[in-house]
Amino acid sequence: MKLPVISGSDAVKAFRKMGYEVDGQHGSHIILRRSEPPHRRLSVPNHKELARGNSPGTDSGSRIDRRRIL
Repeated sequence: MKLPVISGSDAVKAFRKMGYEVDGQHGSHIILRRSEPPHRRLSVPNHKELARGNSPGTDSGSRIDRRRIL
């Protein structure tokens, strides 16, 4: 499945709908954290366009399906 190009702010909005909250920001990266267990953390680059292959939270540690971000 070919993913569309999304912005960092769009990714943050999608993760907030999935129960993540903004925990802070380090440089150009927004740190998100789950408020309920498991308290997983994600780092989302705050860029105008995110690379298709590097969608935040789609690695094996976060267990999030790419289609849920869209």
